Amino acid sequence: MNLPNKITMLRVFLIPFFVVFMLVSAIPYSKYIALVVFVVASLTDTLDGYIARKYKLVSNFGKFMDPLADKLLVSSAMICLVSLNRIPAWVVIVIISREFIISGFRLVASDAGVVIAASWWGKIKTVVQMIMVIVLILSIHNPVVAVIEQILIYLALVLTVVSLLDYLIKNWKVMDDGKM
Repeated sequence: MNLPNKITMLRVFLIPFFVVFMLVSAIPYSKYIALVVFVVASLTDTLDGYIARKYKLVSNFGKFMDPLADKLLVSSAMICLVSLNRIPAWVVIVIISREFIISGFRLVASDAGVVIAASWWGKIKTVVQMIMVIVLILSIHNPVVAVIEQILIYLALVLTVVSLLDYLIKNWKVMDDGKM
């Protein structure tokens, strides 16, 4: 396993720690520890991609696992935020449904020997979702911040739908005959 893939797996490994600190308020400063864990995990996404491209270590495992690690991290965070009443459940359901649809497409493509990497729309969506999660974790009680939170929630939702449509349009052929 190359270095970028190890960094991707570190992101997955950090998720349970993030969830514990998000949901166990009896731990002193748990919200801030969760925030640090989430930010570190999010930054590994940039780091593994940079190393993979710079040193030509891009692999099929990385193309598959990197977006999956992002989905696991962001979905876990949003589910925690639903339980803390910071984001509407229906928004999270739409976002996670998109992730299941894309994962299904990737499995069909993989069965046909095709690896589909994340698109730019998907990457932008992920960055906006990560920023949204950070702002929601901070939970700053201020009217201006409350508006920013709502903008980020709905921007993440719109980008989720746009990236889904982009993905489906570009990759629909894989569903027709299993080839691109």
